[in-house]
Amino acid sequence: MNREELLAYWMREEQQPFEGWDFAYLDGRMIEDETPWDYMARAAALMDGSAIAIDLDTGGGERLLGLRPHWPPRLLTTEEYPPNLALARQRLEPLGVQVIPVHLTDDDPMPFADGAFDLILNRHAAFNPTEVARCLAPRGTFLTQQVHGLYAWDLIAAFDARPEWPDATPAKYVPRLQAAGLTITDVQEWQGRLRFTDVGALVYYLKAVPWTVPGFSVATHQHYLFALQKRWEAEGELRFVAWKYLIETRKA
Repeated sequence: MNREELLAYWMREEQQPFEGWDFAYLDGRMIEDETPWDYMARAAALMDGSAIAIDLDTGGGERLLGLRPHWPPRLLTTEEYPPNLALARQRLEPLGVQVIPVHLTDDDPMPFADGAFDLILNRHAAFNPTEVARCLAPRGTFLTQQVHGLYAWDLIAAFDARPEWPDATPAKYVPRLQAAGLTITDVQEWQGRLRFTDVGALVYYLKAVPWTVPGFSVATHQHYLFALQKRWEAEGELRFVAWKYLIETRKA
């Protein structure tokens, strides 16, 4: 394709719909190496032994629905982003799951009672360690998988941008969880590869995850996209650093 054809293609990819937290559109075009742990399997095992659990920032409920055979008797979720909130309510509330609009940060309180949950799940969402500890019942468990603050740092650098939260690491959160009175039962950190089979797939990803390159659009960032196109033509794919970590804690 010539430059005009590439730009038109990228702009079509930029306009493709994205709903919930579902990257099925990129199946086979965006490939991330597997982590050495299985978050879903661990979450399922913990749900099996729980009476009441909450899933923080559930997106459109995609992964929670994948855990449905293991749901505890009472299950709640939070979601802030309005389109995802509506989708989660549509999918989950008919199944008896309460979906609550909550703005999650590292510092703000959560609108739940002390000791409300015996399991708190968090996949790639912000959390306040003090609030997590407060809301956990005695012997309750907190399980979180997080995207490392330097995830895809080389992709971000390819657009002359910088990571938004470079300090989002186990070194930051483990001491805060311990200071909140929780016992760390597992910490794992992993680096692998995030691969894109074409630049159009990368365009879709950057529009779906807008904090990766703030303000990204094909129109404003085409210079960088053409540089990545040349790299793709030379290498056959685009490879970047994937970086995640998992923390599991227990309350006494």
